[in-house]
Amino acid sequence: MTFYQLRTGEFFCFSGMTKAKVYRKVNASYCSQNGFLQRIRSHTRIKRLTSSEVQVYLESRIPQQ
Repeated sequence: MTFYQLRTGEFFCFSGMTKAKVYRKVNASYCSQNGFLQRIRSHTRIKRLTSSEVQVYLESRIPQQ
């Protein structure tokens, strides 16, 4: 799928890359990772993450006590 096809707010990774680098669509031209905005082309190939993949990612960011 392309970045353009993704809905605002959804999480994704770039096609062919690991899920360790997870991004979120902010608007039609930008995405974010760790609070930093990055410009992205609408035709860039990405892989939308499933809700379970997003959950695993979010859990991995919580510091273990």
